[in-house]
Formats: sequence, C-alpha cells, structure tokens
Amino acid sequence: MSSQDISAFRARILHFTDVPDPATGRGVDYYEDGVLLVEHGRVKSIASVETMIEQGFDLAQCQYFPEHLLMPGFIDSHIHYAQTDVIASYGEQLLDWLNDYTFPTELQFADKGFAAQAADQFLKLLLENGTTSAMVYTTVFAQSTEAFFKAAAKRNLRMIAGKVMMDRNAPETLLDTPETSERDCRALIEGWHHTKRLHYALTPRFAPTSSPVQLKITGQLYRDYPGLYMQTHLSENPQEIAWVKSLYPDATDYLDVYDRFGLLGQRSIFGHGLHLSDREVARLAQTQSGIAFCPTSNLFLGSGLLDVQRLEDAGVRLSIATDVGGGTSFSLLRTLAEAYKVLQLQGQNLHPLKGLYMATLGNARALQLDAYVGNFAPGKEADFILLDLAPTLLQQNRQQKTTDLNETLFALMMLGDEQNIARTYVMGKLAFRRSSRAQGDLQWME
Repeated sequence: MSSQDISAFRARILHFTDVPDPATGRGVDYYEDGVLLVEHGRVKSIASVETMIEQGFDLAQCQYFPEHLLMPGFIDSHIHYAQTDVIASYGEQLLDWLNDYTFPTELQFADKGFAAQAADQFLKLLLENGTTSAMVYTTVFAQSTEAFFKAAAKRNLRMIAGKVMMDRNAPETLLDTPETSERDCRALIEGWHHTKRLHYALTPRFAPTSSPVQLKITGQLYRDYPGLYMQTHLSENPQEIAWVKSLYPDATDYLDVYDRFGLLGQRSIFGHGLHLSDREVARLAQTQSGIAFCPTSNLFLGSGLLDVQRLEDAGVRLSIATDVGGGTSFSLLRTLAEAYKVLQLQGQNLHPLKGLYMATLGNARALQLDAYVGNFAPGKEADFILLDLAPTLLQQNRQQKTTDLNETLFALMMLGDEQNIARTYVMGKLAFRRSSRAQGDLQWME
C-alpha cells in the first residue's frame, strides 16, 4: 500500500474502548503523542509515535498538531433541525414554548427552498461544533425530511432522521393524517433508509399530538422495516404528563401509551424521561429502550433534573443530547458542562472521562451506531475532531495550571464550546476548519 493511499494525523489522541473507569484507566485509550492512520475514509490504526517509529513509519507523512487533542466526532442523540431559529426564545415552559415559538417556526418548512437552506445551515452548525452524527427531528412536512437527507448525503454524514408525525392538538396547517403520514413515511424509508450513511427514524412528536390510530400505524411501520429507529418525547413536563393521562385514560402511565403500540425497543430513543415511575424505569430497561438526557433544555424550560444514577442503576440506556432549540447550545461540550451541574445538584457526579465517553462511544452504543463510529477501532469510519484546548485567554490560563489528563479534560468540559473545535473530519476528509482564533474565521468544505 503506498503512502498516497493513507492519511496520517499526529496529535494527542483520546478515545474509549469501553465505559471508562477513572480509577484504573480501563476503557480509556490515550496517547500523549500519537498517530492516527486513515485509509479510504476508515481507521487503519492508532499507535504512539514511539511504536510508529519502531515499525519504520516515516513521521514526515503526518499532518502534525502538537497543541491539539484528537478525538472521535461527537454524537448528538436528540436534536430538532427545524428549531435552530427558536433557540434562546424567552420565558416559557414546554407547552407554551411549543405553541408560541416552535409551531410558528416549523410552518416555514412547508417551503422546499426554505427547508433546504435550513438543512444546510443546521449541518454547518453541527460540524462547527464537532458533531458528526446525530438523531434528528425534521418537521411534519415530508419535503423537509427529504431536504435534510439530501444535505446529509451531500456531506456524507452518518445521520438518523425522520418526518414528524402529528395529526392532532397542533395548528391545522401543521397536521398530517394517519394515512398521509404512513404514505410519506413509507416513501422516505424506501428512499433513504440505509442509503449511504443514513438511517430513518419514525418520529411521532409526542403522545398528545398523535392519535391512537397514528401510533398504531407507527408501530406497524416499525415492524415492517428492519433496522428502523423510533424517536419521541417522554415525561418532560408535569403538565404534559397530566395531558397524556387525559388523552389516554386507559394507559397505565405515559410510557405505556407507546408500549401498547409496540414502540419500545433497542432502537427507540425517548427524549427527557424526567418524571418516570418505577414501573416505567423498569420497563425501559427490560425493553432496552433509551433515554436522551437533555440538560440545557431541561434547565432552560424549567422541566426538571434527570436522576441519572437511578436510570443507570436500573440498566436504562442513557445518551447525552443538546435538544436544540429547547436546548441552548449546539455544543456537546457546553451540554456536558450543564449535565455536570444537574448531577451536582442531586449529589451525583460526572467525571470528564465519563462525559466525553458519553458524547462519543457511549452515544454510538446508545444509538446502535458503534459498529460504524464512536472510537478508533480499526475499520471504523474516520469521523474525528481536532480540539484546541486553549482558544481563549481564560482557557489558556486554566490549562497552564492543569497537572494531569483528568484536570485537562475537566477544564475542557466545563469551559469548552464551539471555539475549541479547530477541525472536523468526515470519513477522513476535512469538513470544517476554524482557520485561526480570530472571530468569524470559519470554513466549511463541500
């Protein structure tokens, strides 16, 4: 194999092989000076510089980033591409926020041109923040989902997305019907699911906006197409839970609404899960269904604090998510900082190794994507980021005083944001570059 067939990157390198144990270092693979080899868009190998020299590798082949940390690309398990424009909208909790901000904004996605432009902008924002894969809600309009998939395919991104299904309790111009929803979903699934690096997720917005007939159709679609995902919202807000009880009085609880229609399983991701009964927690674990932890959204909308320890002790699969636009940042670093604070308020803790694991391999596992992405195991797709550990004066000052890797990573997790993302690579190719620390000096590659 000639050197022209391989790209080599030299930097500090961190990735995870399993859930990290900070005490023993198990699950953590770190190179103070390492080399990542990428061949045809996939990981060929990683090793220390010393090992590469011993093997006769010519270090002159490397792109060298001595001041940077190289990691797998971040993965976001719950985000709304149509809500970019409502981020940081003032003063409401969940249900009023939907009616006052989200629904009016999503109406604009009836326009194909608007949807295409918004999809391109959304993906640029993900790449600027070092996010290379995500589980994405589009809108009720099928063309908005089509626009998203086209934009993601153009950039060769591994993405999961689906058309919002919503046939009641929303503005009439935003509603589909069970019949049109099924038709549109089948067309989108057959056109995009497993095309290039794309996957389809059935996406009933949440139980109040889907009739029993629509949820029954969703369950049938879930059974009809192997490998589909399912995403929706669960127990985010006490008023929402009371509303669900009034709409589905025969259901045991909120989760049971979805369970009755066959919507639980390994590829089912429920956003939030803040106010769950013991029965619901046990059922989530039993069915291997996942909860997406959305700390910035939960704090911003006043929804509550997720009891992470309770879910983990029960064996519920947990992932970390920005939930833009209820969430207040596209940055998973900022999201992890808020997650740390949410846990602190409950007498719990988030170690930086655990946080960065969640944003990479942990989320890949939660989304059943770990066969493709999440770490640098040989053969995996080479989606990765270069992190500038000190892009601001404050971070420079703090990082100069760190004494070990854990301190370095904790300062990154607590103070970091999109400014720390120097470069983002997709399948080994440069997709985003922050050319310098000068504000606004950004470049996306087509």
